Amino acid sequence: MPGRIIGLSRDRTGKPAYRMALQTREQHIKREKATSNICTAQALLATMAGFYAVYHGAEGLREIASRIHYTATCLDREISYLGYLQLNDQYFDTLRFVLPGSVSSHQIRTIALGKEVNLRYFENGDVGLSVDETTSIEDINQLISIFAIATGKDVEKIKELPGRYSIRKELLRESDFLSHPVFKLYRSETELMRYIKRLERKDISLAHAMIPLGSCTMKLNAAAEMLPIGLAGWMGVHPLVPREQCRGYEELIGNLGDDLKEITGLAGISFQPNSGAAGEYAGLRVIRSYLESIGEGARNKVLIPASAHGTNPASAVQAGYQPVTCACDELGNVDMEDFRKKAEEHGRELAALMITYPSTHGIFETEVAEMCRIMHEQGAQVYMDGANMNAQVGLTNPGIMGADVCHLNLHKTFASPHGGGGPGVGPVCVASHLIPFLPGHPWWGNSVNTVAAAPYGSAGILPITYGYIRMMGAEGLTRATRTAILSANYLAASLKDSYGIVYRGKTGYVGHEMILECRTIQRETGITENDIAKRLMDYGYHAPTLSFPVYGTLMIEPTESESLRELDNFIETLLSIRREIREIEKGEAEKEDNVLIHAPHPEYEIVSDTWRHSYGREKAAYLIPSVRENKFWVNVARVDNTYGDRKLLPTCYCTLE
Repeated sequence: MPGRIIGLSRDRTGKPAYRMALQTREQHIKREKATSNICTAQALLATMAGFYAVYHGAEGLREIASRIHYTATCLDREISYLGYLQLNDQYFDTLRFVLPGSVSSHQIRTIALGKEVNLRYFENGDVGLSVDETTSIEDINQLISIFAIATGKDVEKIKELPGRYSIRKELLRESDFLSHPVFKLYRSETELMRYIKRLERKDISLAHAMIPLGSCTMKLNAAAEMLPIGLAGWMGVHPLVPREQCRGYEELIGNLGDDLKEITGLAGISFQPNSGAAGEYAGLRVIRSYLESIGEGARNKVLIPASAHGTNPASAVQAGYQPVTCACDELGNVDMEDFRKKAEEHGRELAALMITYPSTHGIFETEVAEMCRIMHEQGAQVYMDGANMNAQVGLTNPGIMGADVCHLNLHKTFASPHGGGGPGVGPVCVASHLIPFLPGHPWWGNSVNTVAAAPYGSAGILPITYGYIRMMGAEGLTRATRTAILSANYLAASLKDSYGIVYRGKTGYVGHEMILECRTIQRETGITENDIAKRLMDYGYHAPTLSFPVYGTLMIEPTESESLRELDNFIETLLSIRREIREIEKGEAEKEDNVLIHAPHPEYEIVSDTWRHSYGREKAAYLIPSVRENKFWVNVARVDNTYGDRKLLPTCYCTLE
């Protein structure tokens, strides 16, 4: 069962509100019992498809589909008249032709050379083609002419499409679809643009302010890096195009792979996994295959420190392993005494160690190389989670530390869109002895450990990461890493006295992220980390990671993308919230009616004729100068989580009772 299930809840004013029923960090809460590891948010693709349907509506999609099928039917008829045998009995947009004895696929290929057509050449000599709504009358005539020239026949040009179906009547859809009003309202570009803008204003993004989610690396996606996803040369490749017509793409992927191998210090790479969790799964599959190849396939346990990335235990279970948790010390480092004890205790049963560096406690593990050595001594492999690679690039790498496998989150460290921007890419890098076990694909005639339908996963967004690495260069990438670490330590130094930092490591510093202590505040005032997170929304910030990896805390990662000015504003925001908490401590604000426990405050509440709070509207909404200059309004007040968990949405039409 997927972990991302939407529930229909309500806010504290009774207004409907949709929310994640299991919450977004479900895998961190449930660890080895999590289900969301099987998900990857292909949200960008879904959003694009959704707006396409909104713009065209049911009748528009029928018209587009009809034109596509009319085009395919026309080509079927005309090319068949030339003596070619079309094999597909029932089809929508794709045809496959058996060539007459006098014609070879080499002739077709030669005639088509230089023409802007995509033909697929099958190994047995057949030729295939697909059409879409952009296929014009000119394109149709060019395709027909290619097949006609090969047979030496003359054909008359097609002037218009015949309105004829070849699909059997019983296969045609008769039921209604896209009946919601939204699919009937926005039929002009202006209306659609305004609709998209209205939706965009409902959600905060990096275009509004810093998103300080710890363990997520929500960094800048620069416009120059994003340009390739709109270029027809990259995006116009049809799935039927043969491999030899994708050499440019493969060259880019090969160059990118070389860069990432150098960055990680490992010898092999696969781009097939479509998310970080899929990369973890693929890496563990690689380890399993290797161990089986050397007669060690009975190893069935994976050692995972409590400070490892939250997805690791579920990935281990999904790969068929039993997780064994290792404790951490008071500084947040792996407890080496407990580590050695469990390594020896489970010795011959251990398949791998799964470790995150820097750890999810926000510090650099001091004994990481020793842990790798101990694992190898026990005959196990070392899997390094690449979720925090943003603190490694240019300074160190998994190969230096002794890891055998490492996945990378291109949607974290390497600048492609993250989360709701999707799709993710989680390439897995391996040491030389594991290269034969990397995910294969039928395209290459090798199906070992295949984890995705496409050989290179979400290849369409690889140019983003390629552009990021090539434009940054080695010096720029290293500077980004240093800046990310410096920014986190600047926040930690600025907030340590007002809140406290949970882990600081043996050196007294944090890594590229840090955990803000909120438990003392809760004991003294009743104000929770959840209240602080909600209040941050009033100040125009996305909340940090809540109660992970330590319950009752906030995990913050500023990344290198944020300026000193933005960091200072974020610090001032948290200090302002701390002053509001002190007002409660001193009795200057009511414990049952204050700005924190009622946060966030949506616009409709602020402008309402009814105001039932003991504090004023200005204190609720316009708090510091930066907020007055650029106020971001949330759309709902605080949501009733329990109600949403109990009211899941099995259909599109649900209303509050």
